[in-house]
Amino acid sequence: MDRILQEISAVGRKLEGMDNAMVALTAETSSMCLEITGFQLQISGLDQPVTTVEAQAASWTNRDQELLHLRNRLIDLEDRSRRNNICLLGIPEGTEGADIPSYLRDMLPNLTNTTFDPPVEFQRAHRLGPKRQDGKGRPRPIIACMLSHGQAHQLLQTARTQGPLRLGTLEIRLSADFSRETAERRRAFLSLRSRLRHLNVKFGLFEPARMWITKNGESQTSHDPEDRRMFLEGLHDTSQTMETTAQSSPPIPGCTGPSPGSWPARDCTRP
Repeated sequence: MDRILQEISAVGRKLEGMDNAMVALTAETSSMCLEITGFQLQISGLDQPVTTVEAQAASWTNRDQELLHLRNRLIDLEDRSRRNNICLLGIPEGTEGADIPSYLRDMLPNLTNTTFDPPVEFQRAHRLGPKRQDGKGRPRPIIACMLSHGQAHQLLQTARTQGPLRLGTLEIRLSADFSRETAERRRAFLSLRSRLRHLNVKFGLFEPARMWITKNGESQTSHDPEDRRMFLEGLHDTSQTMETTAQSSPPIPGCTGPSPGSWPARDCTRP
């Protein structure tokens, strides 16, 4: 009997311990529930800042697009403001004397073998960059702003069709004037132009920086010089035939875009 009572007493103590443990577990669970509730409140509070950040990010994206649009418009406006400009390269320093507009007025008709009616007139003309103290090296380009856009266009067309222009023993290059950004975009087409010229493919570069080629009787254009696949796809298979044709018959003047004499050797932008 005593043994049974002892066992009952031991079970009672165990039950009492389990009850105490259950109370402690219940208290801990309640504490965890309170903490979870607090976390939920904090997470709910974060929804508004996240929404605000997302709205700000969307606003910044819109601003970036707007800034890019405005930048492109500024570049376009600068290019348009330079439409009356011509850039001349290869004229030795000092040849123009003190009055560059008068020198160009007399020199350009002889250079291009063209009679201008009325005579060409300039708003201003000057050398680009600081004067070289030693007088050595490549002569600085001359940038000239003409009164008539039609005459400026006529001069550039003459440079493209006649090829290298010569004044005595000098080779003078005549080119349009573009903003720095546009000049860099045009220079990006150089390697592609060289490849197309090697394949005797008809191509050209529209102003301000858009290339076209004639492939399979159709003309294609692109603003992106990296889009080589559009230009060169289908040309590699016939490249050998084109190269043989290019070696046996010279290209027709004017069919491979502007002649080398019409492209600037450097960026003709103001310093």
